[in-house]
Amino acid sequence: MDLEARSLQPNVKAVLLAKLREYKSDLNNLKSEHKRLASANSNQAARDDLLESGMADAMSSNQRGRLMMSTERLNESSDRIKESRRTMLETEELGVSILQDLHQQRQSLLHANDTVFLLLKVPYRLHLLTGKFEGKDERKRLMRKGGRKNK
Repeated sequence: MDLEARSLQPNVKAVLLAKLREYKSDLNNLKSEHKRLASANSNQAARDDLLESGMADAMSSNQRGRLMMSTERLNESSDRIKESRRTMLETEELGVSILQDLHQQRQSLLHANDTVFLLLKVPYRLHLLTGKFEGKDERKRLMRKGGRKNK
């Protein structure tokens, strides 16, 4: 058809070639739609065969059982994760508390160390309560006792 249209006169040739292109385009569209419908029908036919064979019920119950087991394991794992997170938060709070206590103890020790250092650094000082001067002997006694006073 294409060869015959090309061999005709130019005024008729243009009209026939345009119609021919339109027909070819329609034919290609119909072919692609036919392939699409044929593949959809073959998939549907295979699915229908599977459902008719009775295997679908067995597979569905088997799959349902596996799905329920998997869901149960997932829920148990989620509970364990929640419990672990709660334990982690409690441990973190305890650690913060311990660090605060250690900081306070460190501050007390530093203050005590500074006090002893000041007591030992001054060679002679007037004791505020007794009004007596304390000298080097008193410093030695304080060093031996670690800065504790007599009771």
